[in-house]
Amino acid sequence: MKSCITISLVPSLRGGPWVLWEDIETSLRIAAEKGFDAVELFTAEPFVNSEVPLSRLLQENNLSLAAVGTGAGKVLQGLTLTNADPLIRNEAMDFIKRMIDFGAENNAPSILGSMQGSYTELVSRETALGYLGDALEELGEYSTSLDTFFIYEPLNRYETNLFNHFSEACDFARNLETRGIKVLADLFHMNIEETDIASSISDHQDKLGHVHFADSNRRPIGCGHTDMHPISECLKRINYQGYISAEAFAWPDPIAAAQQTIDSFRKFFN
Repeated sequence: MKSCITISLVPSLRGGPWVLWEDIETSLRIAAEKGFDAVELFTAEPFVNSEVPLSRLLQENNLSLAAVGTGAGKVLQGLTLTNADPLIRNEAMDFIKRMIDFGAENNAPSILGSMQGSYTELVSRETALGYLGDALEELGEYSTSLDTFFIYEPLNRYETNLFNHFSEACDFARNLETRGIKVLADLFHMNIEETDIASSISDHQDKLGHVHFADSNRRPIGCGHTDMHPISECLKRINYQGYISAEAFAWPDPIAAAQQTIDSFRKFFN
């Protein structure tokens, strides 16, 4: 397993669940100094503002790119894959594909979280799941063509009404024709929805593609009441080889949150 910390490069969303918020050069330097293996990026568009290519910046800091988030498409542009308007759905697909291209340039998958949307009075659950399934089929194959995969993230009930449980999301992904979809286990969302986080992960380990490492209050692990021991033992037992990525609030500040995260990672996984 590899340690990872989130970087947001969207100043207007400051205060959201990402740990580092400085420019890309500064944030990568902090991640490297704290001892992380990788970073997960949240950007407004599929690029970073730097005169130096991202690949070079990563190499200079001995870091990998673990994943890129697509949520800005929803938060900043209002795009979702289940919108009633086909033009908006098409715009959402185009945005996500550009993010997939961006991630694949540095051997990283992209994550679908908030851009999945929800079913509404205008779009029934059955129709919304049809839209979602069709989109995942296409995005899974598109990612595979670029030698990566695509990550679907079930969210808690306050953020979507499509899939809230890891098991349901895994079953949905497993029934798709594409083999390019993995599912994200976000410990914050799972703490709200799951009866037994470790068992849910273990029972569906074949679809696990990424882990978001945040406590019950979305602060860094160790600052809430999530019992990490059975979860970490489960991930070791199933020989999970992916990233443990801190999508958490920068509490009490980014540097302290980064230190708390790497300390917790070493405590539970080394």
